[in-house]
Amino acid sequence: MKLTAINYADSETEWLVAECPEIGTASQGHTEEEALANLQEATDLYLESFPQTLKMWSGCPITLRTKPS
Repeated sequence: MKLTAINYADSETEWLVAECPEIGTASQGHTEEEALANLQEATDLYLESFPQTLKMWSGCPITLRTKPS
């Protein structure tokens, strides 16, 4: 299974937003790498709260996909 990260620029700030639609998590960062790393951390922490879901998604990397403008 794969998790997807959709990155896009926030129109009101200088932040890049990263969302994982399969899990419903989101985070942000000043660079694409930072946003993706923050999203991975947020997703990992979220999944720790749901042991059954964690088993299913454990170890799945988040693949970056840029949201069209």
